[in-house]
Amino acid sequence: MVWTGTWVAERLGVELIGDEELPALLGLALRRNPKRAHLLVSSVLGKHVPQHPSVVYGSGLGLGLRVRELLGAEEAGRAVVLGYAETATALGHAVADGLGTAPYLHSTRRPVPGVATAGGFEESHSHATSHLLLPEDPELLAGEGPLVLVDDEFSTGNTVLNTIRGLHERYPRERYVVVALVDMRGPADRDRLTAFAAEIGARVDLLTLAAGTVGLPEGVLEKGQELVARHEPAPGTAPVPRTRGGFTAVAAPVRVDLDWPAGVPDGGRHGFTPDHRARLEAALPAMTGALTEALAVATEGAPGAASRDLPGGARPRVLVLGFEELMYAPLRLAGALEDAGLDVRYSTTTRSPVLAVDDPGYAIRTRLVFPAHDDPADGPGERYAYNVAGGGYDAVVAVVDSTADTPALHAPEGLLAQLAAHIPHVVLAVVPSYAPGAAGAVAAAAGPRAPEATEEAEATEAFGTIEAPERSSMLPEPLRGPAFSSYAPEEVGWLLQDLSDVELEAPTEEREEAIQRGGAHYAESLPVEYQPSDRYQELYRSALESSAARIAHAVGVVTETVLAERSGRPVLVSLARAGTPVGVLMRRWAHRRHGLDLPHYAVSIVRGRGIDANALRWLAAHHDPADVVFVDGWTGKGAITRELAAALRESEEFAGFDPEIAVLADPGSCVRTYGTREDFLIPSACLNSTVSGLISRTVLRSDLVGPDDFHGAKFYRDLAGADVSVAFLDAVEARFDEVADTVDTDVKELLATDRTPTWEGWAAVERISEEQGIHDVNLVKPGVGETTRVLLRRVPWKILARRGAGADLAHVRLLAEQRGVPVEEVDDLPYTCVGLIHPQYTRGATGADGKAVASR
Repeated sequence: MVWTGTWVAERLGVELIGDEELPALLGLALRRNPKRAHLLVSSVLGKHVPQHPSVVYGSGLGLGLRVRELLGAEEAGRAVVLGYAETATALGHAVADGLGTAPYLHSTRRPVPGVATAGGFEESHSHATSHLLLPEDPELLAGEGPLVLVDDEFSTGNTVLNTIRGLHERYPRERYVVVALVDMRGPADRDRLTAFAAEIGARVDLLTLAAGTVGLPEGVLEKGQELVARHEPAPGTAPVPRTRGGFTAVAAPVRVDLDWPAGVPDGGRHGFTPDHRARLEAALPAMTGALTEALAVATEGAPGAASRDLPGGARPRVLVLGFEELMYAPLRLAGALEDAGLDVRYSTTTRSPVLAVDDPGYAIRTRLVFPAHDDPADGPGERYAYNVAGGGYDAVVAVVDSTADTPALHAPEGLLAQLAAHIPHVVLAVVPSYAPGAAGAVAAAAGPRAPEATEEAEATEAFGTIEAPERSSMLPEPLRGPAFSSYAPEEVGWLLQDLSDVELEAPTEEREEAIQRGGAHYAESLPVEYQPSDRYQELYRSALESSAARIAHAVGVVTETVLAERSGRPVLVSLARAGTPVGVLMRRWAHRRHGLDLPHYAVSIVRGRGIDANALRWLAAHHDPADVVFVDGWTGKGAITRELAAALRESEEFAGFDPEIAVLADPGSCVRTYGTREDFLIPSACLNSTVSGLISRTVLRSDLVGPDDFHGAKFYRDLAGADVSVAFLDAVEARFDEVADTVDTDVKELLATDRTPTWEGWAAVERISEEQGIHDVNLVKPGVGETTRVLLRRVPWKILARRGAGADLAHVRLLAEQRGVPVEEVDDLPYTCVGLIHPQYTRGATGADGKAVASR
């Protein structure tokens, strides 16, 4: 028998290395994904490859029995099982069944009105990354017993480790067990799990059916993408999958009333208890009988015919097809039909886009494509059913929940029509969608939804208005280190999407020319990261040593001012990326001086485009907007201050947010909350990502950032050797105690003074713009921080320096020297220095005469 990974292995050089069971458990396919080209396709999961339900359920049940043996009866009795959407929802449920007494919860990509989010996390390599945890019982994850986490494969461990880290911060426990069908980690990831367990002080065990690694040759991602592009049919030209016996007629589906037991959840989205399990087991025989009769009517038109042989002695071949996360209910129904003597296979539809190649050595031979039919939170899109067409089935039982029983399901291009075009008989079984509380009771009693009806509307009619938080399209949880940034995970959560695998850098001169000609916005690309010379790095270290206490004092003043003027517990929201180190330092000050553990996030704001609206929506869903304090590093002319105020003022949706920004230094007199109004060197301005958690400046480009996405940024892991982000924070924090007394005195004085912004910085910029003949305030960057940015990222024309400015400008003078940019000393400058971007730039023009070429 040909291994179903042969086609990919021969063309890309990908190989499975490890236990001899691996080829029987896994095949290979290709997908259009910028993060991972190949797809490990499980033959026992029941997702992409139809399989005997006894094999699918038995695999998970057996793993659950092994977990019970590992933990012992007492610990197993205290365990909770958590599965991952969408592929492992039934696998995790089967593991919980094997444990016997464990409640079960799986993550979900479907927000439910009125149900609070208990947490969430990212799946870094996935095509759809947002996971929510929506338990009906908020204490389900709060126990001290073992937590068993179940996924279909353990490839890098990132998803599981991020989950454990996030949950452990809120609900620490002594033991975790990770369960997967296969363990495909490399040596480094195996070592990382060991180190992680030691870091959190908990035991982490791993159980799988088999283990190995995937051998990936150099350039496999690019080669895989080329192969997909070569074999992927053009839109509207998808090949017609093979059909059995040339069958082409389309028959109307037969609907079966399962009489699903009232109050029993359709799966583990909100939790599934041992009592639920017992009630489902008791109801299975009756539901199996209803399905058997429906199949009989569909195939022969007479009760009982489905259990008889077809002409020629062949038994009818039946596929039970589940729906995305709804895997466990159809699996148990399929298993009951199999036990009743039918020839049954089981699989489910999926969100995952995979290339289909009709070759026995390829795991995905056929693909049905149809529109999403459950009004998904992240918008309409394609859904898929693999290896269904051409599978030789006499009948298919499509099992969906009532949320998905919509007109789109029954439409001419919908799932049922696609199935009917390739399988002679279609049976539709609808399981009532369960939602906690009143909504759950209504959903359990509800029949098929009319086109205009929704669960929320039904619940409102029966019980009155249900107060639920506003939800945007599904938004992911914040990215955190070490998976994204070199900061510790508790220091900051990044409300960004990871674009690390996208080529965004362009030479500085090309970027400047495109920006000034109006052909591009500065946020659509990234400058090549400046790599400081030894001399420049020494200037940075010297600046940090001489100014650490000054920065610590400013951190203390701005933090104490925020705490004095904001009741409760402020939520710090830094404007990425210059604000992020300041936000981390403010968080550290609050913890060190007051024992406060302030939430801290980083969001993107782009001049001319506004603040990331989806990030604000996430914040509003998780915190009181009135508690949010926006944080930045410094003000120049106040452009970002104005940008934020305008964005919040123009949208009623964000009226609860305070547009005031707290900054470390406010030389432009643009804000009320600041640590100082002096224009001095903040060493974090000297460098780029290597002092900001290895995160790039943020990116906003329409082909990368959709209407429901966070803005993007890159994590420069390759610069880890030059990273000083944590060292910078530690150096400043080390001076907190010595400045504490003066901070207390200065804050009292500051709170008693008039801090109304004068905007003198903006007036100065307008004056300088006209005096220098630039006539564009956007090309005038005032202050030490902004001048440094000009020299690092833009094409500078010249630098204006206040006469007599000393050490604060040492690094500016060095950068100007390296780039051939003159430094002019002037009197009456309200800032220590001002950087001027070259007006009417053409490539190669940098010096005051417009002809000098930047030195390399």
